[in-house]
Amino acid sequence: MKKQFIIGVMAFNLVSTTFFAQKKTSQKDKVETLQEVVVTATKFNLKKENTGKVIHKITKKELQQNAGKTVIEILNTISGIDIRGVNSNPTEPRSINIRGGRSRQVLILIDGVAVTDQSAINQEFDLRLIALNQIESIEILKGASSTLYGSGAATAVINIILNKASKNKISGSFETSVGSNNTASYSESMLSDRNQNININGSFGSFNFLGSFSLTGVDGMSSAKSSTNSEFENDAYYGKNGLLKLGYNFNKNITVETFLNFDEFDYEFDGGAFSDSNQNSGNQKQFRVGIKPNLSYSKGQLYLLASVNSIKRSLNQFNTFSNTLDTYQFDGKSIFLDLVNKYEFSKQFQLITGINYQNHSNNSVTPFATIDREIANFNTLDPYASLVYISNYGVSVNFGGRLNMHNVYGNQFVYDGNLAYSVLKDNTTTLKILSSYSTAFIAPSLYQLYDGYSGNIDLKPETNETFEAGFDLRYQDWLSLDVVYFNRNEVNAIIYDNTSYSYGNSSSDANGLEVNTKVDITSFLSMNASYTHINRNKLEDFNDYIPANKFVGGIDITLYNNAFINFTYRNVGERTIFDRYGSFGSAGEDVILENYQVLDFMTNYKLLGETVTLFAAVTNILNEDYDDIFGYSTRGRNYKVGVRFQF
Repeated sequence: MKKQFIIGVMAFNLVSTTFFAQKKTSQKDKVETLQEVVVTATKFNLKKENTGKVIHKITKKELQQNAGKTVIEILNTISGIDIRGVNSNPTEPRSINIRGGRSRQVLILIDGVAVTDQSAINQEFDLRLIALNQIESIEILKGASSTLYGSGAATAVINIILNKASKNKISGSFETSVGSNNTASYSESMLSDRNQNININGSFGSFNFLGSFSLTGVDGMSSAKSSTNSEFENDAYYGKNGLLKLGYNFNKNITVETFLNFDEFDYEFDGGAFSDSNQNSGNQKQFRVGIKPNLSYSKGQLYLLASVNSIKRSLNQFNTFSNTLDTYQFDGKSIFLDLVNKYEFSKQFQLITGINYQNHSNNSVTPFATIDREIANFNTLDPYASLVYISNYGVSVNFGGRLNMHNVYGNQFVYDGNLAYSVLKDNTTTLKILSSYSTAFIAPSLYQLYDGYSGNIDLKPETNETFEAGFDLRYQDWLSLDVVYFNRNEVNAIIYDNTSYSYGNSSSDANGLEVNTKVDITSFLSMNASYTHINRNKLEDFNDYIPANKFVGGIDITLYNNAFINFTYRNVGERTIFDRYGSFGSAGEDVILENYQVLDFMTNYKLLGETVTLFAAVTNILNEDYDDIFGYSTRGRNYKVGVRFQF
């Protein structure tokens, strides 16, 4: 399988290079690509060509072209990322595996603010809480990035940048869509996927505002898969998302932004793999509020990010041993303060300094144990600094360090450095070589430290060391190719020990290769492909599912500037699940999940300029029946249609 993937990607590039070598150059498009600006690499605007880190940016245009999809579905097409459960019923939780890592090793930011769920076992943030319609763009920063972002930024940082207010006095949009939610063997649930979103924003002099509200309802499919001829009942998901942003410009140098987020979803879930239940249900709520004052001065910029995040989860789950309906309550709270300054000594030298304070607490009440907020809390205070050097001859260097001062386990120092060198940069070809070495840490969660049954107060923080090297090639205006090799070492990895039934520390290594290519064949036709290979020397119980090979290919067709068509193909290699108790075969042995392939189609058509956009999608066109999560249902061929009004 590995050889097939590599040969396929190489053949794709060979054919593309040979066939389109005579395509004319568009200098304007090339310059725009080179000057793409990202913020996640340094916390300030930086041209992508001036960083040695691997960054993938999903633009507003790309998000709109993917209307009707979720954030999770879009992220799952990016090289190096595989999301466990992406094709299951929306009631099932998702896990983000990046470069062979786990969700705990991925840090989620919303407008630069770190968001975590301190009530969760691995404190991982649930991306089902974010509505796609609220998002302006997404930046994925690969590799260890704890120097700038602290705990959890071990394999990647995903920065979700929310919509900004229009400069018009008032503008907005309304979007609605309906679709099906079927398995490959059941196709009767038409109009079971319903979505609505309204957005109103604008500016009045120095004041600007944005309000957004979304509703989602999905039904028609069981979470668990039936292993017999009996039919399981449907499990429903209902979500709502609200966002309010207010801003004021005191003058050209001083601005302030505030935000308020409220997200909630209710869901039904089953009793486990191949096990139905008509009593299990859950609710999850998130409330975020924050402020960002910003000062620009002659040599730099200073801002403060301050936010409070509260997540409450509740479960009603049937206990087959006691024959009772048990109630679980989880309450996590976080305070986040980040004071950041950029000082420009010259056009070549920038110094970024900051100090970050976080306070987290967890209060959980379950039938098995209670976690008291008065005990289960910790705080961190982290000073950090990063120096950026951009030369006039194609070399860019960035290095820095961070001291994490944790009131439970003590101090942890992390550092990183990256180098980018433009070997070629002329009217036809650009070639950038990049390399980085970085360290990261992951603080044990409050659950892992203080749970009365499996907690371990002596846990050490997990540390990661990552080396990556590769190149980014662009030829004329039609060919781009980037290849990156990475090697990551995990020390004191936080795992669940199935012999002591508690959390402990272990170690693991991972390495792999990421390949991305895009070919603009004509002004209206382009092709893209990505391949990821991951090799791990050790997998973790309950959380394997990481494919060694994954290939994603796409064809984009733009007709008459107002019609867009896309075909996306995914081929995901074999995965394993450790059968600890012999639930599916022999105890202590792996269950092998076969590779699968999925072909998706989507299209949109714009009317009256961009005032009206009609969109439609067909997922899993081939209606392939496969296992995403073993023992749980997987979505088969499904349809969705919708319309967006812009005013």
